[in-house]
Amino acid sequence: MNVDVVDVLRERGFVKQCSGEIGLRDLFAKKENVVFYIGFDPTSDSLHIGSLVPIMAMAHLQKAGNTPICIIGGGTAMIGDPSGKTEMRRIMSPIEIEENCLRITNQIKRYLIPQKNLIFANNAEWLLNLKYIGFLRDVGKYFKVNEMIKAEAYKQRLDRQEGLSFIEFNYQLLQAYDFLVLFDKHKCRLQMGGDDQWGNMLAGVNLVKRMRNKDVYALTFPLLTTARGNKMGKTETGAIWLDAEKTSPFDFYQYWINVDDSDVVRFLNYFTFVSRKEINKIKELKGADLRSAKETLAYEATKLTHGEGEAQKARISSVAIFESKTGNLDSMPTIKISQKEINAGVPIIEVLCLTRLAATKSDARRLISQGGIYVNDQKINSLDFVVNGDLVKNSSILIRRGKKQHYRILVEKL
Repeated sequence: MNVDVVDVLRERGFVKQCSGEIGLRDLFAKKENVVFYIGFDPTSDSLHIGSLVPIMAMAHLQKAGNTPICIIGGGTAMIGDPSGKTEMRRIMSPIEIEENCLRITNQIKRYLIPQKNLIFANNAEWLLNLKYIGFLRDVGKYFKVNEMIKAEAYKQRLDRQEGLSFIEFNYQLLQAYDFLVLFDKHKCRLQMGGDDQWGNMLAGVNLVKRMRNKDVYALTFPLLTTARGNKMGKTETGAIWLDAEKTSPFDFYQYWINVDDSDVVRFLNYFTFVSRKEINKIKELKGADLRSAKETLAYEATKLTHGEGEAQKARISSVAIFESKTGNLDSMPTIKISQKEINAGVPIIEVLCLTRLAATKSDARRLISQGGIYVNDQKINSLDFVVNGDLVKNSSILIRRGKKQHYRILVEKL
């Protein structure tokens, strides 16, 4: 099964760069169970959909019989990765990092097979107990500063007035040391991660080679953007999170149903387990026929993240809104307002802020002036519009921003 695993990743678009690919393919061909790892940065209490690229790659390799190690960077988060950042990251408290590590671990578990080989680790276990002088003498001697500053992450920061702090400069050493520890403890032979980590990952490959005289490998994923050039998972109102409390299953489903037509096949490869044979059939679809492919993408991606039940509810609500205009709206983001308040009337600007369809009152006024706000599918043209009891249908009032963002007001009867 392992013979074709690199081909599987390549065919689905996961591979950007790979060190020693011939050797890596040979390793997969000879070993039934290759141990590999991916690191996750606990800088937030939730991962977002950009994190699904490494998670899905991990799942594909696990399905092929290999052992994933999920490293939660509780130790490296004390410093902060400078990759892709124009300024130093906020230093988080140990308690905040620990809470984020726990939440992220639970999120990743949804996508992997718990009964199969699976290892979770926190690099705080070995990094926080390092003795600085000993670490510099034993590990630091293998790193040359003139080579390190050639890395894109460091070059960008050194060219800016803010510069690069010494604490961040140590990050590459610590990530490389992770690979050495995992090789020693678990015979880990492969590290995977985003392409912005390429320099750090090669440092780990070289460190294991120099200190243990063994060949290990690095493989990076492309940093995804949409067909319109937007960063993957970013919308007008913020990131699309894996945490249902931060992005509801309905909004998660809607993100996928509304992707650009030219992104559908690519995203089916990345974010679902739909077979390549089925995806190749979808390649031939055009125009309105792509709607069913988007529904497959939205349903499969939501099922993986939130479970089959939530995916079903999101699909039913989506059909209710966009097709029949009736039906079960339970999975739609909802706020409750009493019948008494609605009868008295609530200004539309206040409603937009309550539903978070607008960040501020100024934002709400701008959206209305631009013709982007609808109540029960009727465009709102007046800043003085009032949402009242005359608009209630089946105990609900539907608010829409543009074509894609929906909110329901559930009117609680007296």
